[in-house]
Amino acid sequence: MSGKLFLYILVGILVIWSLDSIQINKIFKKNRVYQARVFYFLLASAITQLVTTFLYDLYIAAKFF
Repeated sequence: MSGKLFLYILVGILVIWSLDSIQINKIFKKNRVYQARVFYFLLASAITQLVTTFLYDLYIAAKFF
């Protein structure tokens, strides 16, 4: 389980780093800072979970061959 936790941390850092290149403030209306932050957090969490699950399942499937 510690391997999966390490993968979550590593992928989370990479996702936040890559999302930082997007100017997400242009999508939202003015003075909607908290909504933009919540959206950013949920988007980063969702992408992190999807990528980590994919990589972990790929690793598990590769061990069987």
